[in-house]
Amino acid sequence: KFKKIALVILSLIILFFVGQAVVKFVKISPFLFDLLFKKEINLKKSNSHINVLLLGIGGKNHQGPNLTDTIILASLDIEKDKILLTSIPRDLWVPDIETANKKINSAYAEGEGKREGGGLVLAKAIVGKVLGQKIDYAVRIDFDGFVRAVDLIGGFDVNIERTFDDYEYPIEGKDDDSCGQPLEELEALATESSQLEAFPCRYMHVHFDKGDKRMDGKTALIFVRSRHGTGMEGSDFARSKRQEKIIKAFKDKVFSLQTLTNPGKVISLYDILKDSIDTDIKQNEMDDFIRLAEKMKKASIQSAVIDTGDAQTKRPGLLMNPSSAENYYLQWVLIPRAGNGNFSEIQKYIDCEIKIGNCPIAE
Repeated sequence: KFKKIALVILSLIILFFVGQAVVKFVKISPFLFDLLFKKEINLKKSNSHINVLLLGIGGKNHQGPNLTDTIILASLDIEKDKILLTSIPRDLWVPDIETANKKINSAYAEGEGKREGGGLVLAKAIVGKVLGQKIDYAVRIDFDGFVRAVDLIGGFDVNIERTFDDYEYPIEGKDDDSCGQPLEELEALATESSQLEAFPCRYMHVHFDKGDKRMDGKTALIFVRSRHGTGMEGSDFARSKRQEKIIKAFKDKVFSLQTLTNPGKVISLYDILKDSIDTDIKQNEMDDFIRLAEKMKKASIQSAVIDTGDAQTKRPGLLMNPSSAENYYLQWVLIPRAGNGNFSEIQKYIDCEIKIGNCPIAE
């Protein structure tokens, strides 16, 4: 079974701010006047926050191209100058999803399959119900757009906390490679617990040393997609921390280059992202998002992780892996520790994180 974790697309917090606004830059319309002289920000809000759902997909070159391997809710608090990023694991089981695959990462694909544009609608509804939050906007991007956007700004420096290896990093385009195995044995091998041993040609070894590292788009993608890292780097919590580092590095680099006030740079970003992004942010809201990005360029970024916890550090989690896969179509899934479909603990925790921050999880 192949578990691709997506990039962080947390960098989307900046990318979607500038994305489609370029159309109006090119037209030199009243948009420019509003951007330069209009001061107030008029966007939909959930109480005092603007909640934006960030989704990352593999795209056309990957299996399940519309499955959202990265699912993050960004809650932007303008008054406190704070951004809370909540990462949701793709394997979370949500009974309300109609398809047989009720993992939360299938919501966008299910909605898009029903009608074009339905992916964002359904994903917002499902994630909103799980977290107990009204979601104001949503943005979806694929891997390719992320890599090219990072390369456009010249990459960035990231501090790596721990040296780690990942011997099971998936190689693009090798998802279905038989690795020379006999055709009659493929079905049996597909259920083996060690896919690395069964299909070694599908994976590569990646290594990161502790310390500062200059990353281009491809390296940044590997850094945040890795989900089989050695030691503590193999956890959802560690991946979330890596995602936080990437978005901060991207944000800092974008503002150091004054990208938002450079029409040429914005146009280049738009050309890269126009085929990689799906969003419900309206054209007449783009100038407000650009102003919001400028206003929050020094905002503190905090993270909340919904996971199973960490036995080594005795950090409790809000999810569990059910002892029997019989009720989940024999899939490896995660469910709330409060019970399948009971998201009350998760909702209480996220509400506390958004309003207060640094909220403990009960044992």
